[in-house]
Amino acid sequence: MKIVLEHITKRYPNRNKKEGGEVTAVDDFHLTIPDGKLIGLLGPSGCGKSTTLNMICGLEAPTEGKIWFGDTDVTNLTPELRGVGMVFQSYALYPHMTVRQNIMFPLENLKGPDKLSKPEMLRRVEEAARLVQIDELLDRRPSEMSGGQQQRVAIARALVKTPKVLLLDEPLSNLDARLRLSTREEIRRIQRETGITTIFVTHDQEEAMSISDQIVVMERGVIRQVGKPQDVYDEPENLFVSKFLGTPPINVFAGRIEREHLYIGSQEVLDVHGAPDGEVSVGVRPEGFVPSPDGALTCALVAVERMGRDTSVVASHDAHDGVHIRAIVSSDARIDTKAENVRLNLRPEKTRLFDAQTGERIHFFGETMEEPSVVMEREARANAKAPDATEAAE
Repeated sequence: MKIVLEHITKRYPNRNKKEGGEVTAVDDFHLTIPDGKLIGLLGPSGCGKSTTLNMICGLEAPTEGKIWFGDTDVTNLTPELRGVGMVFQSYALYPHMTVRQNIMFPLENLKGPDKLSKPEMLRRVEEAARLVQIDELLDRRPSEMSGGQQQRVAIARALVKTPKVLLLDEPLSNLDARLRLSTREEIRRIQRETGITTIFVTHDQEEAMSISDQIVVMERGVIRQVGKPQDVYDEPENLFVSKFLGTPPINVFAGRIEREHLYIGSQEVLDVHGAPDGEVSVGVRPEGFVPSPDGALTCALVAVERMGRDTSVVASHDAHDGVHIRAIVSSDARIDTKAENVRLNLRPEKTRLFDAQTGERIHFFGETMEEPSVVMEREARANAKAPDATEAAE
């Protein structure tokens, strides 16, 4: 089922009576979700992810805009008429019911032509239970199951009605780290087997990047970037996206460009042909540093942590916006752990420049390891037709 969110906005009355007015939770959200894809809505708490999901489900009505399921306008349809399955952050299982009864519950509420016979309901329950691999647990009660098993029951309950759309609102947040890993793999497997259009809300960028076909990064109710997970990681369009994605996070320095040379502090660290002069924020991924005796950037060495195949170099610099710089380098790199300083070169393809005021991306030749003519041709095409969020999602 293809979903189109057509410029939807959601406003609430301001609870602060002194200020009055309204608070905008979602602002002009425009996106097309292709049929059969798993889309991750990603962003910090309070960015509007769950509100967007609730509007798709029908639990909230948009203040402005329309929601389409295929060619059907569902903006004013009640949740039970939309054909959606919803899995909440809390499992919301009935403790006095068995797993079988919990999964069957939505089917028992069907009325009219949709009403099913008891044998058909049992067949569907068993199919859903097999799909999420809990068919041997149908006679247990929720209290007799682990958190991961309970989450599978909640997913089976959402799938048993054969929904057109599956909505998952922070479904893994109550699980421990190991269970989160295995359960997210199960969600991906189930989505591929069923082919149901699925929207997965999370604030955990690792979760979103690992299972999503596309991710939608949100901030303060606004879409900041849409794309394939690796593309968004490699080519962030703004400083917010670059800082939100990545573990360890990107290292950000205050810098400046003078005559196509990039400076951090007083040191010239990189040639940035094609970039205009001015103050910039310099983002360097942890894997974007190369230790060298004559490296362009001198940092105070804090620690060297051996991690098997990689080495983590922890350092500091006055121009860095965080407490410590973290560089991930090859375990073969020779670093004097007793030295006061470490010198590092920057890999251009792992370095991103952003306007110091707006946070928007500044491009330069060499950042993609392409010839300048190729970069100029691509940017000319992009300027001729700038894609919106809908095109990016498709």
